Amino acid sequence: MAKTKKEGYLSAKESRRISKENRKITNALEKKRKRKNVPESEYLTEMHDRNNAVEFDNLHTYFFTDTGVVKSVDSVTFDIPIGKTVGVVGESGCGKSVTSLSLMQLLQRPQGQVVEGEIRLNLGDKAYDIAKIPYEKMLELRGNVISMIFQEPMTALNPVFRIGAQLGEVIELHDGNGKDKEYVKKRTIELLEMVGIANSEGVYKMFPHELSGGMRQRVMIAIALACNPRIIIADEPTTALDVTIQAQVLDLLRNLKDKINSSIMFITHDLGVIAEMADYVVVMYAGRIIEKGTAEDIFYHPAHPYTIGLMESKPVVGKDVEKLYSIPGKVPNPVDMPNYCYFKDRCEKCVKKCDGEYPTEISLSPTHKVSCYLYDGVDADAAREVNKTERLDETEGER
Repeated sequence: MAKTKKEGYLSAKESRRISKENRKITNALEKKRKRKNVPESEYLTEMHDRNNAVEFDNLHTYFFTDTGVVKSVDSVTFDIPIGKTVGVVGESGCGKSVTSLSLMQLLQRPQGQVVEGEIRLNLGDKAYDIAKIPYEKMLELRGNVISMIFQEPMTALNPVFRIGAQLGEVIELHDGNGKDKEYVKKRTIELLEMVGIANSEGVYKMFPHELSGGMRQRVMIAIALACNPRIIIADEPTTALDVTIQAQVLDLLRNLKDKINSSIMFITHDLGVIAEMADYVVVMYAGRIIEKGTAEDIFYHPAHPYTIGLMESKPVVGKDVEKLYSIPGKVPNPVDMPNYCYFKDRCEKCVKKCDGEYPTEISLSPTHKVSCYLYDGVDADAAREVNKTERLDETEGER
């Protein structure tokens, strides 16, 4: 009796074949990336709108694994305006952090690669395409122009160095030309005080494990803001903090952003934080943007069934329910994504067109865009009214 191939099983021979093919692709990309003395003309570009700090345009970031190619970010396009906060929201694994790491050029290479698209960075007098910029040039931009507050401060901070040494290193590397140690120490203590640490002299001499979670997060913010960057990436900076400290950190970020006139890319899965912080919201699902708009568009007029599901799944003060809503089903396999809408198998509002190819982006208003067949050829105001009526009916039913 012949052996049948198990569903979802990958043989060693097939894995080696995939690995060999992936190595060819990644070696070619790495060879191009590691070139020396790359002329500036190769990565110079033009901003589509000079009022934007960053423009993601058709970004594709893939991870080449032994089981196949994971399309972590697949055709992502959105802007971060100067002086504004853009919230990127979605469940774990949807591509939020990978999008930010693509901007910082901190992907785990050679497996992780930006294979297509542009990331246009506005430097005022000129603009660079981060997807093409060489590593040596990126070292100059990272920290000075773009900075990142990492998700977990205990793993981002080095446990064997004191806080003063770690914060001072950033200043010496980017802003320390011709400056003595006294200046670096003074600037370090100023930054600690700026982020609300009262005992700045004492914290300067401490190790990370001697600080609380909130204090460590403040140190991470101080490191990120050391050189007054144009763009701050905050990757879930309040996830591990209690509500009181979370509110303090959000206030701190908001005030510092206005003080140094920076733009913030705020990554989180907490819709409450997004509502408080963001001017614009981008909703991601399975590596793609399924809806984007102003905070008012997304919170008062959610259009995509996934966004509506996220809204329904959060607890509301004064709303008496036995069980919170949960979106049914699961995310498709990232190595073998379907050619139709990625949310189709979990959607409760499917129409006949959903069996076709992935939906294109539809404009519901000048600021509000959604990728869903529910709005194909439908008047935007009528679609919003239908969504509003359905949500009110569901709320009344729960009561």
